[in-house]
Amino acid sequence: MASRTAADIRRHNAFAVVRSIHVAGEISRRELADITGLSFATVGTICTDLLTRGVLMEASRDAALVGRPTTNLALNPDHGLLLGVEIAEAFVHAETFDTALRSLTSSEAPIDSHASTPADVVAKAAEVIEAEVAKHNTKPLAIGVSAPGAVDPVGGTSVFSPYWAWHNVPLLDMLSDRLGAPLLLDNPLKALAIAEFWSRPELRDGDHVIAYLGTGVGAGVLIGGTLFRGRSNTAGEWGHTVLIAGGRQCRCGAKGCVEAYIGSPGILETLRGIDPTSPLLDDEDQVEALTGLARACDEGDPTALTVVRTTAHYLGVALASLINLLNPQTVLIGGWIGALLGPRLLDAARPYVEASAFPTSYQATTLEISALYGYTVALGMAASAFEDYLDHPATKTTSLLKTTSNNNDSRVPGGRARPKGKQ
Repeated sequence: MASRTAADIRRHNAFAVVRSIHVAGEISRRELADITGLSFATVGTICTDLLTRGVLMEASRDAALVGRPTTNLALNPDHGLLLGVEIAEAFVHAETFDTALRSLTSSEAPIDSHASTPADVVAKAAEVIEAEVAKHNTKPLAIGVSAPGAVDPVGGTSVFSPYWAWHNVPLLDMLSDRLGAPLLLDNPLKALAIAEFWSRPELRDGDHVIAYLGTGVGAGVLIGGTLFRGRSNTAGEWGHTVLIAGGRQCRCGAKGCVEAYIGSPGILETLRGIDPTSPLLDDEDQVEALTGLARACDEGDPTALTVVRTTAHYLGVALASLINLLNPQTVLIGGWIGALLGPRLLDAARPYVEASAFPTSYQATTLEISALYGYTVALGMAASAFEDYLDHPATKTTSLLKTTSNNNDSRVPGGRARPKGKQ
C-alpha cells in the first residue's frame, strides 16, 4: 500500500470535518476536534478555509459563563447545488441537493428494457438530468452519476454491465457530449456505502458492509472506516458469487449466482415457479411488480408470503457467506428492494444467517435495515460529487453549457470528464 502524502492527509482531515458537520447539523470547533480526533488548531485551519470559500457558515452562538460565546458551524445550504444521478437497469433517477446535502427536487423516468443500447440509455439519462437542472436557476456545482456493473471512475467507462451486456462503454464522454458538464462516475455499491458513511458517524471506524438489493445485487464494503474498492474498483460484487452450483442462469453468464435468487428478476422467477399465473408477472416494470408483491404481503397473500420466505432463505445463506468472509461489525440492507421488503426479508432471513454463519462471526455482527429511505444511491453520488468539488474547487466548472479550457488534458483527478469544448 502506498504511503499517504501530506496532501492526502489534508484531504482526509477536511472530509472528516465536513462529514462530521453534516451529521451534527450544527457543531463547534471544539466538538469537531473531539469527534474527529484532530487537533483544535487543525480543525480551526480547515474551518477557516471552508468559511472563506463559503462552504461553511456560522449558524449560531452559545453564550459562555466566562469569555467569548462559542460559535457553531454548519454547512452552508446556499453555497450551491449538487446533482446525484442513479442510472439503474429499470430507471433513471436524478435528484438535486443543496450543499447541506438536503434533497430539494427530483426527476425520474423508466428505462425501456427493449431500448437499452448505450445511446438509448445515455439519451434517457440526459433527458432526466436536463429536466432536473431546468427546475433551478442555479447550475450545479458538481454532478455524480452511478451506473450499474463494473465501472472505471478515472476513465469514466462502464467496463461491464451484465444486464445490458455492455463492454467498455465511454459513458462519461457520451454524457458530456450531450450535457457539456463535468461529471463523476461510480457504481451503486460504492454510492450506497458513501451515503451511509456520510450519514452514520458510527461507520467512521471499523468494518461494515452495505448490502444492495435491487435489480442487481452487491455490497459496499467499508474497511477501517474506508471504502474498499479493490484493484479494479470491482470489490463488492457479492451478487456474482455462487449460491447454488449449477443453479439459475445469471445475466453475468455464470449459473447459480446470488443475484439470480435475490435480485428483482430472481424474486420474480421464484414467484413464477410458485404461481405461473400471478398477475404480478404481467407487469414489465420490475419496481411496480415488486411493489405489488410487497402490498400483497401486507394483505396476507399466501403466495406472496411464500415468495418472501423462499427469498429470505437465499438471502440468509448469502449473508452468512459475507459475514464469514469479512467478519464485519455491521451489515446494512439497502437498495430499493431493501426499502420495499427489507424488514420482512431480514426477519425471515435471520435464522438462516445464524445457521450458516460461523458462530463467533455471527455474534459479532449487527444486521440492520438501512435507515436511509428513498434513492440512497443518488445521495451517495451527490456526496461524492461534493467531495470532488471540495477537492478541486479551482478546476470545477459549473456551467451545463459547452465550456472552454486552456488545459489540453481532458481528464482531471477524481474521474471527472471535462466538457468537450474548444481546448
